[in-house]
Amino acid sequence: MVDPVNVGLGAVVVLVVVAAHYATGTGWEPPADISQEVIERRAESVPETEFPEPMNRSIGGAGAGAIPAGEAEGELGEGEDADEEDAGFDPEAIADDEVEYYEVEYAKEGETIEVANNETILDAAEDEGWDLPYACRQGQCVSCAGQIQDGPALDYVRHSNNEALFDDDMEEGYCLTCVAYPTDGFTIESGEQP
Repeated sequence: MVDPVNVGLGAVVVLVVVAAHYATGTGWEPPADISQEVIERRAESVPETEFPEPMNRSIGGAGAGAIPAGEAEGELGEGEDADEEDAGFDPEAIADDEVEYYEVEYAKEGETIEVANNETILDAAEDEGWDLPYACRQGQCVSCAGQIQDGPALDYVRHSNNEALFDDDMEEGYCLTCVAYPTDGFTIESGEQP
């Protein structure tokens, strides 16, 4: 038979031992947080690139990893295949009295709007509330690419930076909407990649 007095005394002894244990502690200290140190060590092992961290709206097409500027074979740069006319193009340097507006039809959105020659095709669409695809916003991938329906892209836009499209792509009307500024009116199919 179970003696309730002995059970009560046993419970009191257990509670006293547990209370004493928590009051004095075990002497165990958790190790120092090394997560920041691990992150810094990993960052040191990754080569530095000029490619920004992509935003969460990428639709793909930019490849799996970043390549440091100037190290990929066939990469467009300031040299051989870069468009000479657009090299050094700075839309912010356009004076207010020199700003021109062009009619740009966004075919998928079914609307035509005026876009200034110092505003990107992507920014103008976002001002209208349209959700066009993009990732880097610096002309280093093709996530934002669109196709101009009226002819070669260079007849209708200037790029402030283009490290992703080749001359053949631009001949077929492709442009990077995040860095493309209009020089004439045209119709564009957004979200089209070469």
